[in-house]
Amino acid sequence: MSFEKVNKVEKVAKLKNHVADEGQANVKTKSTFREYAEAIGMALLLALFIRTFIVQAFKIPSGSMIPTLQIGDHILVNKLSYGARMPFLEKYVVEYASPQRGDVVVFIFPEDRSKDFIKRVIGVAGDTVEVRGKKVYVNGKQIDDPHAHFEGDDPQLAGLVGRDDYGPKTVPEHHIFVMGDNRDRSYDSRFWGYVSLDDVRGKAILIYWSWDGSDRWVRWERLGSLIR
Repeated sequence: MSFEKVNKVEKVAKLKNHVADEGQANVKTKSTFREYAEAIGMALLLALFIRTFIVQAFKIPSGSMIPTLQIGDHILVNKLSYGARMPFLEKYVVEYASPQRGDVVVFIFPEDRSKDFIKRVIGVAGDTVEVRGKKVYVNGKQIDDPHAHFEGDDPQLAGLVGRDDYGPKTVPEHHIFVMGDNRDRSYDSRFWGYVSLDDVRGKAILIYWSWDGSDRWVRWERLGSLIR
């Protein structure tokens, strides 16, 4: 074989090797991109699943639950506390527990279903609830009310009947009676009635972040606090 033919063969071989290397690089690049895309996609689906069925984050915008919850608290709500709730149908498909007196729950506001409210359960189905002079009675007995807080009159609630004196009224089946811990400044069941159990999104369990830009920014001592 002549010298020229040998050079041609070597050049062809080098060209084939170069093309093969480029092909492998492209495959590797595409494979890496696909792996990242699949990982991100799975993470998003997992986050959506957790938010929809297990735990959801909420921010506290008002002072109706002071001192238990402050404006600017960011909380986690356990959506499996009372059952499995089907999104969009706005009802539970599986129920294995019911809210109990003292639970802090997030629910769909009956007067505006585009909003979520958070309050404390005071009465459950069958309970007779009464408020006399700001003191709460359930089934004729004054309750132990360590979370109750009184800040004085709220101009927005001035003139509304039922704040300091309410009932007695009996909570209907499949409903709960709720009140804010900040009793003078909470718009709750005393004014607009009961909450259907179908509208309860879950039980508030934890403060994972808290800040107030007009105060001292991050409230470090509240982070990780359990909600009771």
